[in-house]
Amino acid sequence: MTVASSVETEGSRASRMLGRKMDSIPFSFYQVLIIAVLALVGFIEGYDLFLTGSLLLLARVPLHLTGPDIQWLFLGPSIAGTIGGFGFSAVGERLSRKAMLVIGVIATTFLTLLIPLVQNAEQLIAIRSLTALGAAGVWSAVYPIAAELMPAQHRRTNGAIYEMALASSFTVTPFVAALLAGNDAGFRLLALPGGLALLVVPAIVYFLLPESPRWHLRRGEAQIAVDIVNRIIARSGNRVPPLTVASLGDVRAAASEKLPPYRALLARGQLRWTVVGVVAGSCAGCAAFAISSLLPKALTEQGYPVAASLGITSIIFLTSFFGKAFTGWLMEIIGRRWTICFVMAGSLPGFCLMLLAHTAGAYARMLMISGGVIIGFTVVSAFSATRVYLSEQFPTALRGRGHIFGESIGRIAAGGLVPFVLAVHTNSPTIYFGTLLVIVALGAFVPVVFGKETVGQLEAVAEEVPALA
Repeated sequence: MTVASSVETEGSRASRMLGRKMDSIPFSFYQVLIIAVLALVGFIEGYDLFLTGSLLLLARVPLHLTGPDIQWLFLGPSIAGTIGGFGFSAVGERLSRKAMLVIGVIATTFLTLLIPLVQNAEQLIAIRSLTALGAAGVWSAVYPIAAELMPAQHRRTNGAIYEMALASSFTVTPFVAALLAGNDAGFRLLALPGGLALLVVPAIVYFLLPESPRWHLRRGEAQIAVDIVNRIIARSGNRVPPLTVASLGDVRAAASEKLPPYRALLARGQLRWTVVGVVAGSCAGCAAFAISSLLPKALTEQGYPVAASLGITSIIFLTSFFGKAFTGWLMEIIGRRWTICFVMAGSLPGFCLMLLAHTAGAYARMLMISGGVIIGFTVVSAFSATRVYLSEQFPTALRGRGHIFGESIGRIAAGGLVPFVLAVHTNSPTIYFGTLLVIVALGAFVPVVFGKETVGQLEAVAEEVPALA
């Protein structure tokens, strides 16, 4: 055995020992507090980032938005968010998880607070693009933080509750927008709740959320990592023995491990899992983004009143509140990838109903709502599984970069290209709902055929998990 391989073995052993101790901590009120803080972040970020669909309807007349303006209102933030995502992923293992989260929350809330001041379409596009640029770390930092702070058996709980918080914000946004419909200042009033969160949410995150002990161990700061674990044990009721530096073995080996290069995300043995995780998340993202941002516009152009269009969108995301809880439960019963297949394939009848609703005459609205309820409970709720699945495709040394990289790639398609293309075809039910049906069918197929089940082992590359287990 070479010196290098010996060092790698000892370093991996220290990381696995710390991981086992974290997984042995019983669930307690302290884990509830961590979940609550992350859920609060999810609600605020969801409100701020998914304003686009409601802004289109409320700001279209006051700001004289044209067709190209509407397209760039989707594509600009997507490009900026992707750039920001790659930027954060490049420093994801050097800048702490919590730092990325705080920076992102401050950026999104501050820039949302500027929306009431905009006077034209160009200013609105610029502010929304900068919001996406700053929020890129938040989109992905939440799941690596939760994966590295929560015991393995409770990651699904965090994932489900975080996604339920997002669903709540998606439900509230179009509901509030419907109340403000017809008011020329409606889009300005809509932005205020999310922007005013700047006064409280960053402080809550900074003071109540601990840093990842795994991240500190990777930096060679073993004592800090042990202290964080022991504080979590103490705040969880001291029901397991405290961790010691000595029990980790040769911590100098962990400190001497070099950070894998960025290209390791696409290296042999990792490429397949990166691609499968990205494709699964991207397909779910395309459906969710197209529904949240384009559905009100599509329904309005297909003959529904503005208030009804926003109301149907709100019903979909209200349904997803329960769907995400079910998805979080189901993925621990039948596994991550089969849950992804179930919620993706289960949405296909819903898209068919929405596609055919315009042919149903007096029953059109009933079919549209029925289809919306189905997709709200299924594909719009898929993120409880897809994001956990993506986060578990990477070892600890790659997770900070890998998860953000995956979300950024997905955002190119979900938040940019697909809305950019569909924005000019929303008046056609066949093109709009038919395109989403094909994308979702692909998302149901890929994880089952090309992926494999993850087991929650965060200290090893996915390829090596069975051998280590």
